[in-house]
Amino acid sequence: MSNEINSESEKAQPMVYQIKIKGHLGREWTNWFDGLTLTALGNGDTLLTGPVFDQAALHGLLRKVRDLGVPLLSVNRVEPGQAEVPDVNETHYYRSKKGGDTHES
Repeated sequence: MSNEINSESEKAQPMVYQIKIKGHLGREWTNWFDGLTLTALGNGDTLLTGPVFDQAALHGLLRKVRDLGVPLLSVNRVEPGQAEVPDVNETHYYRSKKGGDTHES
């Protein structure tokens, strides 16, 4: 049995993760989390969603959550394009392609 990745295309494609943390983070945190989408959930939690290129990058994001001192609630890998669609009561923060923070409700 091999531990190698099955194909070259799997190496090139980032996986999409959703990381849920306790408490709301403001839009000033979008750059800190490497351009992941920050969604303030109606229950007071924050959902970080976006591509993660490898396990080292995932561990780096989790280290940032730890450094903030906020409780980590869950980490889930999702299929690209299949991330949960938030309901209308949630607030989204994301980094625009120009590098500035943008707010969307």
